Parts: sequence; C-alpha cells; structure tokens
Amino acid sequence: MEQVNFTTTVKEFLLVGLTQSSVMRCLLFAVCLVIYLMTWIGNLTIIITVITDHRLQTPMYFLLGNLAFIDLSESSVTVPKMLWDLLSKHKTITFGGCITQMFFFHFTGGAVVFFLMVLALDRYVAIHKPLRYLTIMKQSTCKGLVAGAWLGGFAHSIVQVVLTINLPFCGPNALDNFYCDVPQVIKLACTNTYLVELLMVSNSGLLTIIIFIILIVSYTIILVKIRTHVMEGKHKALSTCGAQIMVVSIHFVPCIFIYARPFQKFTMDKAISALYTVITPMLNPMIYTLRNTEMKNAIKRLFSKMISAGKIKL
Repeated sequence: MEQVNFTTTVKEFLLVGLTQSSVMRCLLFAVCLVIYLMTWIGNLTIIITVITDHRLQTPMYFLLGNLAFIDLSESSVTVPKMLWDLLSKHKTITFGGCITQMFFFHFTGGAVVFFLMVLALDRYVAIHKPLRYLTIMKQSTCKGLVAGAWLGGFAHSIVQVVLTINLPFCGPNALDNFYCDVPQVIKLACTNTYLVELLMVSNSGLLTIIIFIILIVSYTIILVKIRTHVMEGKHKALSTCGAQIMVVSIHFVPCIFIYARPFQKFTMDKAISALYTVITPMLNPMIYTLRNTEMKNAIKRLFSKMISAGKIKL
C-alpha cells in the first residue's frame, strides 16, 4: 500500500560522475578518449580481418568477430556520454534516457556473458570432438548460438528494466555514478526496495557467479584434456584457451563485485565500473591479437593489402 501513495515525479537524474576536480576531469577525458579510440580500432580491426581473410573463415574466428562487435556495442552505451559529461558543467540525463541506457547496458552486458559460454562450448567441441568439429559447429549452429546469446542478454535486460521502471521516483535525483545502472538508480526510489534488490541480485549476481563457476570448471577440463591427450598443436590450443580464460576473468570478476551483493555503496564501485565499461572492451582485442599467432598474421596481411592499395592509388 505504501508504494501506491507515490508517483514518479523525477524528470531527470543528475550524474555525480567520477570526480569533482576540473583538472582530474580533463585528465580522465584524455585517458578515456584514447582508450575508447583504441577500443574501436582494435575491435574493428578484428571484425574486418575476420570478414576479409579467407583463412579465418572458421567457427572460432566467426565467434571472435562477433565478440568484437559486442564489445564495441557495450562500450558505446556508456563511454560517449561519460566523455561528454567530463567536459560539461551540468551532467544530467532524462528519466527516459536513463532507462534506455540501462536497458542497452544490460542487453549488451548480458549478451557478452552468454557469448563467453558459447566460446567455451566452441573450445570444448574443438578439443573433445576434433574430427566432428566442423560438422557440429557448422555455420547455422554458430549463427543460432550468436542469436541465442543476444536473446539471453535481451531477456536479462528486460527483467532489470521492468523491475526498475515500476518503482516510484519522487526525489532526490542525484545518481552517484557516471552512467545509469540498477544498483544506484533503485536507491533513489521513494519506497522500500529490499525485495527488488533481492530479485536483482539473484538475476544478475547469482546468475553471474553460477556461469563463472561453470566456465572455470569447463576450461579446467579443457586444459586437462589438452595437456594429457593433445599432441599436435598443443601450444596453439593452450594459448587460445588461456586467452579466453583471461577474457572470462576480466568480464566476470568486476561484475560479481558489483552485482553479487546487496546494493550498498563501496568506495571502489566507480573504479570497478570504469574497469568493465571502459577498459575491458579494449583489452579483449589486445589479448586475442597478442596471444594468437594466426590472428596477428592475418592482421599483418590486412595492413599489407591496405598499404599496397594506397601505393597503387598514389
């Protein structure tokens, strides 16, 4: 009955941001802009390389190309607005804009989580069923798995948004973050949010922990299989799995810290949020290109073609 007495009167939220220091804001703008540009360059290079290089027309590289696309989408949900606010005096976002940003943030973030499970499945089939790998991981199967990851992210995001949008917001409207996210937004609701917090922790935090444990166990089994049974191409297989374990860790550990606990304020929250919204999408292409010889060679061939094409035009 308490919630019925309240209606949403908040039209916009004030984003507190990362810091109040004008010097630090300028410094952070420069650093984050460089990171965002590197994110675009790195992920776009992987996407173009996978599309144009016929030697990379395999299920694993098809999936890596899609992961690069998801990383670009995820970083573009929050970083452009953050860069704009770092140079702005009035850091506000409309109520509708906040809900929209929250939806796409969890949509892309959820898709990444499910997509990492797809990558683990791909490596499991490649190691345990090498002779049937191309038959099992055929093009239609890969496309279905990619679509399933996006649908999983959509379902996860819808739950977050529906639970949040039904809450009444009647002030205050200062959001202690640099983007709209569930833990901070629901704290501004003018009603008891204990049950909503429990539902969201189970939807985000508990699910993330379970999937993380499943992935770590899966990769442990894969690594044991590689060390004990795989003779040919062992180094390449270990390198690929090692890269994927690194990607899984830098995605899941920050998410678990933020979402797998009651929504209380910690001093490290903003730093951890910046890690997986700004830095993590940049690290993925670096990890895969630095640890994958085939990908590095393909990128070199791509740049050689571009340079040759430029010389011909000149």
